[in-house]
Amino acid sequence: MSSFNNPHHFYLFAMKNGKKKLGYGASPEAAYENLRLRLSDKEMAQIAKDEYTRIPQRELHQHARELG
Repeated sequence: MSSFNNPHHFYLFAMKNGKKKLGYGASPEAAYENLRLRLSDKEMAQIAKDEYTRIPQRELHQHARELG
């Protein structure tokens, strides 16, 4: 099955320190779980799971300063 059949998106998740974490997946839930694969429990505790913004890949550079 081609990955083109299941589109993926970028999501910016809000953090308690005011920064944002970038996740990637077919849905916000999938993007959050992908973050869980690469971050520690301490880092995941800083992320607000329900506070996210979906952004197109072409706008990623506009949000680079927000990442933490």
